[in-house]
Amino acid sequence: MNNKKLAIITARGGSRRIPRKNIKEFCGKPILCYSIEAARCAGVFDEIMVSTDDKEIAAIAQTAGASVPFFRSSETAGDYASTDDVIMEVLQSYQKLGQDFASFCCIYPTAPFLNGQRLRSAMELLDTAESVMPVVPFSYPPQRGLLIDTEGFLKRQFPQYAATRSQDLPTVYHDCGQFYACRTEAFFREGTTDVPDLLPLVLTEMEVQDIDTMEDWQMAELKYQMRLKSGSTPIKGGNCQ
Repeated sequence: MNNKKLAIITARGGSRRIPRKNIKEFCGKPILCYSIEAARCAGVFDEIMVSTDDKEIAAIAQTAGASVPFFRSSETAGDYASTDDVIMEVLQSYQKLGQDFASFCCIYPTAPFLNGQRLRSAMELLDTAESVMPVVPFSYPPQRGLLIDTEGFLKRQFPQYAATRSQDLPTVYHDCGQFYACRTEAFFREGTTDVPDLLPLVLTEMEVQDIDTMEDWQMAELKYQMRLKSGSTPIKGGNCQ
């Protein structure tokens, strides 16, 4: 029975807001390397590959211990290609090479807080679900959110919760933007990792940081350095935890 597991790390060359974002130096090394190290430290993947259209990224990925068996097409390297598009191309390309995987984990290249233990946990959860998504609670209840209308005045987005205490509101979570684990059969059936049989892997705020702007990047480095000082992130040996 095929139980092979594939780690797919998505790292295209283009980036609008932060040039060369996927290989920009983060606390001493290309940020892509953290995701590769986490996948290697997980110890559960039969292959760890990087999907890229860029030769420099491919060289860095291979030096860090990942494979680049083929390059990404121009269609999936553009600004409007989805993560699901990239996953589909990778899995179908492997099939053409005669290789099939029972499950996979699609890891983003800008996830320096990710570690092997989290990836192992996610892959283990696939024994009881078809897909796993890491999530984190919103730091403030979104039910108490405000909007600015066309005249510049504040309006409550959900006025029915104006008098509700924060502690009485249900906890709402959001996608961490780090990885997605999924059974291959379910992905081919639904065309996405966001399948009905989807389990959460709840992370903490100190494990999560969106990195879309330079301000985000600077905040992520500060948070990473704090984790180093606290011993939450290993200084050597990658993200083996």
